[in-house]
Amino acid sequence: MAKVLVIYYSRSGTTEKMSKIISESISKEGIEAEIRKVSEVKVDDLLKYDGIVIGSPTYYGTMSWEIKKLLDESVRFHGKLEGKVGGAFSSSANVAGGNETTILNILNALLIHGFIIQGDPKGDHYGPVAVGSVDERANKECVRFGQRFGQLVKRLK
Repeated sequence: MAKVLVIYYSRSGTTEKMSKIISESISKEGIEAEIRKVSEVKVDDLLKYDGIVIGSPTYYGTMSWEIKKLLDESVRFHGKLEGKVGGAFSSSANVAGGNETTILNILNALLIHGFIIQGDPKGDHYGPVAVGSVDERANKECVRFGQRFGQLVKRLK
């Protein structure tokens, strides 16, 4: 069975809530989805999964240092993560708070590793975003993202 790891950092609980919705949606696709705070993830864990989803709140237009630290440590596995499915999501305090730049910064690191990234022509194009809280729109985007992510992992596995 394919396995996905959903990694997140959250201070206020918004990014954590998003990670749970995404993980549940991936699981409904018949994929084993594990969810962990970034503080519970060792960089070696990245090798064990078919897909990795990373979520971070937006701080000054980019990811939290906790997420950045994990990605920086992953450099030692350069070339060994190629072909895994990757994705990202973010939360911010307000509109134009930097959600897209945060997601794109995470995706840039995953792309350098050779991850396969799927955009979305209908919803949040780069990955789900929440502004302030997980409202109905953000919830819907998290469900859609998880569903599509799980389907892609199944197709490639």
